[in-house]
Amino acid sequence: MVAVKDNKKKIIDTFKQNKKDVGSAHVQIALLTDRINRLSPHFKGNPKDNHSRYGLIQMVNKRKSLLAYVKKNDPKQYQELIQKLGLRK
Repeated sequence: MVAVKDNKKKIIDTFKQNKKDVGSAHVQIALLTDRINRLSPHFKGNPKDNHSRYGLIQMVNKRKSLLAYVKKNDPKQYQELIQKLGLRK
């Protein structure tokens, strides 16, 4: 549990927009991406875990809507964000 908190703190420090920022769209997208990446390998060993798959789909959709918001408001930061996270190739 401590490793998850440390990882979350590191992600927030990397993507925050100002000193007190913990909830901007950039931070939320980065945190969701981390959770999605940690949960995805779970399905290789547990292909019938549909309840967790439903949660994963919800996280992916939330990230998608936040990315659309960032893209609409600031396309330059959107490009930087997806490049940092490695979402598009």
